Order: sequence, then structure tokens, then C-alpha cells
Amino acid sequence: MSEITIAFLGDIFGTPGRNVVKQQLPALRADHQPELVIANAENVKSGLGLSPALYHKLRNYGIDAMTLGDHVYRDQSITSILEDPNEPLSRPANLSEKACGKTYIRLPPTENRTKSVFVITVLGRIFLSMPADDPFVAVDRILEKLPEKDPIVIVEAHMEATSEKAALAHYLDGRVALVVGTHTHVPTADARILPKGTGFITDLGMCGPYRSIIGRDIESVIHRMTTGMFIPYGMGKGEEAMCGVLTRIDETTGRTTQIDLIRYEADDSQPPFD
Repeated sequence: MSEITIAFLGDIFGTPGRNVVKQQLPALRADHQPELVIANAENVKSGLGLSPALYHKLRNYGIDAMTLGDHVYRDQSITSILEDPNEPLSRPANLSEKACGKTYIRLPPTENRTKSVFVITVLGRIFLSMPADDPFVAVDRILEKLPEKDPIVIVEAHMEATSEKAALAHYLDGRVALVVGTHTHVPTADARILPKGTGFITDLGMCGPYRSIIGRDIESVIHRMTTGMFIPYGMGKGEEAMCGVLTRIDETTGRTTQIDLIRYEADDSQPPFD
């Protein structure tokens, strides 16, 4: 059995998230030798969006592919990267057909991997304000038109409701290798393999400051929630960690054989934190 190892990291949140990835990604690679490292990058620019400069910075850190969620167009200069077929960055697949950008990422075979890996992101429709089409139908549509037979497919469920993430995972069980939930920034303890072989976790958590409220400054969030008065949310700081999952996927079947939570905590005494 030929297996490949893939790491999928949770939402990279602002400067603290970028810093912990820069510091800890080499350790992840040294410990597990993943064939690919994929990450959600919709919160990279101060918690909202992604710029071309920050995209290239993360690529230089060693991120092989990046996805975006409901903050996809917060910095509209990213559309130049989204439209480039050679750049491994995609938008949610269930936005309007008129929305710009690739609806999936294709990571081609290498000397260590005989199959392509396709990454698809879909937005949820429960508790999310960004208009989106049916995520179930959107994934079905893409699976039907993928240009290769029996590739390895990873689906990211960028959703607020845990029920919606779980429903999508069970709907796709046996048809894709992995379904990972993102968006809520809190790592869940339910990484598992579903009955037909699809790996699943409700939420990967984030790469960012855990001494915060889902990445934001604690005091500003509490002030807004207790007074109802608008106040800009500051960036959280402290207890930075890089979270996600590490999966092993059988290339022959395209199904997950192992899925484990990963958490790499920042060393505050070392660059870039010192």
C-alpha cells in the first residue's frame, strides 16, 4: 500500500498566525515529512483577507496550497492570484458563477506521488452572511467534472454550524479522502475516519494567538458584547500555536488510513517572537 502524508492547517490569523507558521512549520516538516502542507489563508491580513504579498510570503514559508473563505475578497488585489491557473489558491466553490477565481486547486503528481490532489472549499449557509449556493450540489458538480479519474480529493467545509459540517462529511463519505472544517478557529477533538473511509474533523482550529477570543483582543470583544457599542477588534496576542491535522491517505483507494490532531506551540524566546 502506497500512502501519502498531508497536513492541513487551520485559519492563519494575522501577524501572530504568520509568525507561528514561520517558526513551527520546519518542525512539522522535520517530524512528519508531509508530502503537502495546505492551509486556510482567509484571515492572514490582520484577520480579514489575503494580499498577494502575504500569499507569496506564506508560500516561501513552505505552504504548498491555500484556500479562502467568506473573507475571500476583503483585499481585492488577491484576485490576480486567484485567476492565475499556476497559483495554488482557490475561492469557495459555491459562490456566484460570476465570482472571480478558481473553484478548486489541482496539485499535480510528483516523483513521490502518482495521483493529483484536488482541494475544494465550500461555504456554509447556516449563520454565515455571505450569500452562497448549495454546498452539497457544488461539490457534486466539481467531482463530476474533475479532469482525472479517481484522484485524491480534499474538501474544506468553511462553515459556522457543526451540524452542517458533519452532514457534508457524511454525504461525501467514501467519495473523497478528507473533509476538514474551518472558520470557527477552535480545534475540535473529533478527528476520525468515517465508515466508508473519509477522514473528518469538525474544525482544525487556527494558527494564531489562543490568548484571545478566536484571534481577536479579549478586552475589545468583551467591551462590544457587554455594551453593544461598536469598537474595532484588536489583534490578540499570546499563546500562539499552529493547529491542524496530519493525515495519511492510501493512494490506491483515495481514502484516509490515519488522521491525527497536530498542535505546535510557539517558542516565545526565539525569532520572530523574541
